[in-house]
Amino acid sequence: MTGTPLRVGLVGYGLAGSVFHAPLIAATEGLALDTVVTSNPERQQQARAAFPDVRLAATPDELFDRADELDLIVIASPNKTHVPLATTAIEAGLPVVVDKPVAGTAAEARELAALAEERGLLLSVFQNRRWDNDFLTLRKLIDEGGLGDVYRFESRFERWRPQLKGGWRESGDPAEIGGLLYDLGSHVVDQALVLFGPVTSVYAETDVRREGARTDDDTFIALTHESGVRSHLYVSATTAQLGPRFRVLGSKAGYVKHGLDPQEAALRDGARPGPDWGTEPENLWGRVGAGESPVTGGGTAVPTLPGDYPAYYTGVARALLDGAPNPVTALEAAAALDVLEAARRSAHEKVTVTL
Repeated sequence: MTGTPLRVGLVGYGLAGSVFHAPLIAATEGLALDTVVTSNPERQQQARAAFPDVRLAATPDELFDRADELDLIVIASPNKTHVPLATTAIEAGLPVVVDKPVAGTAAEARELAALAEERGLLLSVFQNRRWDNDFLTLRKLIDEGGLGDVYRFESRFERWRPQLKGGWRESGDPAEIGGLLYDLGSHVVDQALVLFGPVTSVYAETDVRREGARTDDDTFIALTHESGVRSHLYVSATTAQLGPRFRVLGSKAGYVKHGLDPQEAALRDGARPGPDWGTEPENLWGRVGAGESPVTGGGTAVPTLPGDYPAYYTGVARALLDGAPNPVTALEAAAALDVLEAARRSAHEKVTVTL
């Protein structure tokens, strides 16, 4: 990648925009963070302090009024704005990155994908946890055959947050597309599909545990893949004792891994990608074995590959500048939304949904 960097307009400077997108865009060769859109004066000051050369806009309309000065739009605003903003960007002739979930329904995601294809524009979805350290390690183990044929995949994204934080993510309004099913669920479902392929049936349980909560905060999803693998996925804000991030059982061995990838915590603390990015200490490595308990040190410790969130935006830059493949397509995101919609129906109707 050579030449003038692509100028990026970032819509939204909350958690997603300030912690994930802005630092990763700024660290990517071939991209330049040009404009941040936020109407919040405090967030404007934060953006200017972190990126002194960035331009500021109070509304997306201000950004689209000078669409000819930009080369890529990144949408990191609340979920309900993803489709209308992405549509406006594509109709303005601009490639788009949209934070997950790209839409509230699979149908909307496919309509957006069709519009982008019609206009010949990139539409990519920010599924950063494909580049988590544990996921990269597990994928390598599976590809190398170290576990044999995988029978069961258990994935947990659990937190202990007994008090509500407020905001649209905890709203009970369906238009907000809040709740953990569409938030953390977007990650665990996407990972399961990448690893084990399409799904034939979905069963889910969604609960509202915390006092005053208006949307799901404790959810379980069971998937049966066409390959025969069964995925059990847990997302929760009410887990007093955290389970393993992954527990994967195969015909030769199993893999158990505790703890979350360190990249989000590092970005929240103001760290930026560089040497030793995404690495974790040896005491957090997962273990592979058969018949032993990893809790008591059984099995063999497997070095965790470094996490690599920067790879996503490197992939976007290469797609735009060199014609490389889109790192995460909207149609892949739509397949995950098929599963999430089925999970919501399953939980509501107390049935197993066939896809």
